[in-house]
Amino acid sequence: MKELAEAFLLHLQNKNFSPLTIKGYREDLREFLDFCHRRKQETLSCFTSPVIRSFLADLQNKEHPARNTVLRKIASLRSFTAYLLAQGKLERNPFKLLPAPKREKLLPKFLSIPEVGRLLDTAAHSEHFAARDKALFELMYSSGLRRSEVTGLCIKDVDFFNGVVKVLGKGNKERLVPVTDQALAAIKVYLACRKNPQAGDALFLNKNGKRLTGDGLAYIFKNTAIRSHLARRVTPHSLRHSFATHLLNNGCDLRSLQEMLGHKSLAATQVYTHVSLEKLKNVYNHAHPKSKENL
Repeated sequence: MKELAEAFLLHLQNKNFSPLTIKGYREDLREFLDFCHRRKQETLSCFTSPVIRSFLADLQNKEHPARNTVLRKIASLRSFTAYLLAQGKLERNPFKLLPAPKREKLLPKFLSIPEVGRLLDTAAHSEHFAARDKALFELMYSSGLRRSEVTGLCIKDVDFFNGVVKVLGKGNKERLVPVTDQALAAIKVYLACRKNPQAGDALFLNKNGKRLTGDGLAYIFKNTAIRSHLARRVTPHSLRHSFATHLLNNGCDLRSLQEMLGHKSLAATQVYTHVSLEKLKNVYNHAHPKSKENL
């Protein structure tokens, strides 16, 4: 099955799946293949409902993963199955006999506006990379870019005149995203600190002068959050969630937000229609006849 798994991953690459998505598929399939190897069930004839069920049970017993983690692994195996069926390698779909667990409906975790302010202030006072980190955090909060999108930016992708950045999103789809004047100003300051930056160069560099990676970005966020003394875990996606939530809370329509976030479907954007507890209380106190505000 290992050779077929590699062929499937190559198929995804040819279909323009993002490197991060392919990496997830690779890790999920490797875990399943390792399980089959331990049980000496490595042939395609062993790719059956009982084996998949045993794999999921083993996963639960060893790691106690979150339900959405299990669902992701099931989705990876389902996609692999669909590929095998399309290629005529399988005659039966082993998932037909397996019930599909329901996904947990978790609200996106976002920061309040004061918390974002603390994060941006801390980034601006980074010990060694203040100009870079200020530009990085200002851009991400003003645009809601994904981790892979911001690390993939080149200098030429920033349109200072029109106030937008050109982003290559999922499925290699380009879009233009507006950014704030503060973010553009911070980027200009950062570029002025660089040695002879060229239009085709990466916008954000690491300490070695190479393009900043996704893991490097996550490390910067972790350290900045610690220095900000925020009582929660902060990731690059936290700023994306915060961007979306704050825009909606201030009157942005869903269609515009969908375009800025690069969501393929409106359903993916609708998860942000939750409101913050503070806004919910304000609406309640203003509207309810028995609230203190109306007495």
